[in-house]
Amino acid sequence: MIRTTGAWARASSRRTAQNGHAYPRNPNNASGNATHFDFVAQRASHTHVLRRYNATKPPGQKAPATATTIPGPSWLWLEPVIEPFRAYGRVQQRKPYLTQLVSSLVIYFVGDLVAQSIAAPEEKEVVEEEEEEEEEERGWVQQWSEDRDWARTGRALVIGGLSSIPSYKWFLWLSMNFNYSSKILSLTTKVVVNQILFTPIFNSYFFGMQTLLAGASFDEIVERIKNTVPTSWINSCKLWPAITAFSFTYIPIQYRSIFGGVIAIGWQTYLSLLNQRAAAQENIEQDGTAKHIPATVAVQEREERRSEKEKCAA
Repeated sequence: MIRTTGAWARASSRRTAQNGHAYPRNPNNASGNATHFDFVAQRASHTHVLRRYNATKPPGQKAPATATTIPGPSWLWLEPVIEPFRAYGRVQQRKPYLTQLVSSLVIYFVGDLVAQSIAAPEEKEVVEEEEEEEEEERGWVQQWSEDRDWARTGRALVIGGLSSIPSYKWFLWLSMNFNYSSKILSLTTKVVVNQILFTPIFNSYFFGMQTLLAGASFDEIVERIKNTVPTSWINSCKLWPAITAFSFTYIPIQYRSIFGGVIAIGWQTYLSLLNQRAAAQENIEQDGTAKHIPATVAVQEREERRSEKEKCAA
């Protein structure tokens, strides 16, 4: 048997579905059946609710967002700029080694071309004096191509390609280590370790390989490293600690290489210029030494003649 309370609840629910409300709107109609006055009141109430919903909101309240709302200022205009970096991050996650290799080749290529364009004023004057007559006959593309030292660019590409993967592994290892409870201590330790270990080793590799690929001897390689590495290390302390700290703090790991690569274009330009200045200085010293050699030989011959004359006189 069905309990009385359950039967009453079912009957009440049926009456509510039929009438549209649980209780009669007309208090004089206690039968529960809807009358003409109830339907009129229901329609009036529905219209009132719609009118109140569409009415102006009081001050301090926001209007409900609709599909016809006019959008305000946004950062959508940056999408064409951000999308290449997002694509780079996706490729970096899928093929990190290949991405690092290609990125390093591009960085070293552009850096060397910029360094060759920013030549010393004396070198530019000499080249201009020798090729003033030929400039009129050549086009700007042929002139630009012939003025480049492509052997030097090839050496830069070899150096960048060989160092790309070890450099990536180093910064990946550095990001995974020295992570202490204090963020300042962790960041300071990473910057100091990078400047003490990585920077001098990389600079020695760069200048040593530049000299070795140019066909120099071992003594000349050591001399080049002595003339360039201390200066480059001191100047790197003015730039790279701030770049490294900013990279580890704000740049995600998949975008650190491209962030550092943009800065590295200028840095590789500086290293190439420093290497060329050191090479020019070494050539000047060798030319000066070669000029002094004949004078030294002549002095020795004169001394030998004098000694022979003195022996004959005795």
